[in-house]
Amino acid sequence: MAALGSVAELWRYPASSLAGERLEVISVGVESIDGDRLFGLVDASDGEIARPDREAKWHKVPLIRTRLTSDRELEIAIPGGEWLTAPGVESDRTVSAFLGFEASIRPFRREDAAPNYAGSLTAERYRKAPVHLLTTASLARLKALHPDGAADPRRFRPNIVVDMAAVEGSFPETGWIGRKLTIGDLVLTISEPCRRCGFTIIAQDGFDHDPAILRNLVRHNAHNLGVYCTVDRPARVEIGETMRLV
Repeated sequence: MAALGSVAELWRYPASSLAGERLEVISVGVESIDGDRLFGLVDASDGEIARPDREAKWHKVPLIRTRLTSDRELEIAIPGGEWLTAPGVESDRTVSAFLGFEASIRPFRREDAAPNYAGSLTAERYRKAPVHLLTTASLARLKALHPDGAADPRRFRPNIVVDMAAVEGSFPETGWIGRKLTIGDLVLTISEPCRRCGFTIIAQDGFDHDPAILRNLVRHNAHNLGVYCTVDRPARVEIGETMRLV
């Protein structure tokens, strides 16, 4: 099994649609990455979950930072603000003021909330697959197609970013569907391409709103970038580990 590249970035997203948490190590289970997508942000008036890809009122949501404490409590911070425990009255008040309407952070499952949390739950929008993998080769291809754009991994919310040599004219992982790969002790099956939506064009910290990002993916890679993977053998993954196709 020839080495294709090595892990350059690892991410989890404690709260859906909010900014992710960059880590040195992640623990990948059969169903999900530990700490990934435990909470959602909703419009408190009707319980609608955040949809930055669909409605402009949610476009500032990816600017809200998230992290999990060592006790697995969620903390959030708006731009320029302090870290606040969430869910909670103060965090909801702060997020609501930032967005301009009443909003609330809620867990998807009771067991993921703090022991004293007695508030409402919310339903997950979707759960496609345990792992989303993206290569720097595909980012390089997108950059070649759209030189003025920021092909930043944060636009695409991967869990694992693999650094590998660019392949001219190709988004390489799109051609790996059905194959297995290893990253250290982790074994994955590449299940399907990751179809992109309007989230990819939204501004985040360090780059601007850019509709041409999605237009180029629609035109040159059938709407896709990166791949979803199922987990054959769970394991911890660290920065620098080697990825190999089986």
